[in-house]
Amino acid sequence: MASAMHILRLTAQRNTCRIAPLSRHCLLPPPLAFPFSTSTRRNAPDAPAPYSFRESLDSSSRAFYDSLSPEDRIRYEQDAIKLDEYMTSPAVEARLNAEVSDAAYDVFRQTPREKPRPGAEERFKPGLMAMGEINERDSGEDEVFDGDDMSSIAHGELEQHRELRAYARIAAWEMPLLSKLAKPFEPPTTTPLRFRYTDYFGETHPARLKIVCEFSPMDLPLTPAQRLTLIKLVGVRYDPQRDLVRMSCEMFETQAQNKRYLGDLVDTLMKEAKEGEAFEDVGVDFRHVKWKDRKEFPEAWKLSGGKRKALEERREERERNERERVARGQIVDGVGVIDAAMRAARVEERVEIPMGKKLLGGKERVAGGKGRQRVGRER
Repeated sequence: MASAMHILRLTAQRNTCRIAPLSRHCLLPPPLAFPFSTSTRRNAPDAPAPYSFRESLDSSSRAFYDSLSPEDRIRYEQDAIKLDEYMTSPAVEARLNAEVSDAAYDVFRQTPREKPRPGAEERFKPGLMAMGEINERDSGEDEVFDGDDMSSIAHGELEQHRELRAYARIAAWEMPLLSKLAKPFEPPTTTPLRFRYTDYFGETHPARLKIVCEFSPMDLPLTPAQRLTLIKLVGVRYDPQRDLVRMSCEMFETQAQNKRYLGDLVDTLMKEAKEGEAFEDVGVDFRHVKWKDRKEFPEAWKLSGGKRKALEERREERERNERERVARGQIVDGVGVIDAAMRAARVEERVEIPMGKKLLGGKERVAGGKGRQRVGRER
């Protein structure tokens, strides 16, 4: 009996976690009836099976439980229930949690960690709830994912919806206030330098840093000799057909830096054209230009007032002569000639002829079994 009780205690300790509390197996009250409901009445679900201590055991414990006598089974069940109540009591759970926390702290303290470099800031990963906040550390990090949240694709759609609503609020409340800052349009003044920017509506693109500068040497305060020296200095960047110098820059990280570089470069070219060597012994090289042959309409072919008036007079005279020839009968009427020829020509008619009948002259004509024959007669 002592060995049996010892085995009972060991088995109860091993199966404590597998024993469900009694409250879990209590019968549920029947569902409330809704007398004023318009939906069809459904049958109440089947009541759960009554609680069975034997069914809550595993296979090995169940075999041991079946080998006991009825009195030992009652004592076995009472001891298991008492052990389960003791292990699930708040005092025991608090003690176990404290021991687990102390053990985890000891392991964390004994685990070697990298020492932070001097001057390096603590790395902080902001959570989803901190997005868009001024201070991302106020909201802290996100909780551990427990399988009860949306997917990353759904969060992306939600973030896009938030962005659209933010722009809608701007359009509804802030953009109407811009009318106070409206100014009358003034035509731009003539400036020697023209800059061209490229923007992709806020998206990052390598070409958005490129700035193009265009200017005409005639617009710069230079003498003809200095202007020719400037054209020699810029080389292939000068287009003689349009009289424009075109330069670009994209070597810096911002558009303002590239624009400033082009402005300084134009100042340097003007300084060299005024104070530097004139390169009088060097000719202008325009081999890089693809000359376009532009066709111009001859001036002699253009209609002037006198030519247009003479052309109209010739047209009126031609129409008057045509009417006179028709009145004298000198012009052949093609429609009348065709009508006369049709009246004098032989006319063919379609006549229904029964199959196997004799025709004119006692001759029978049958062609391919067809019941219609074409016969020509003189009128």
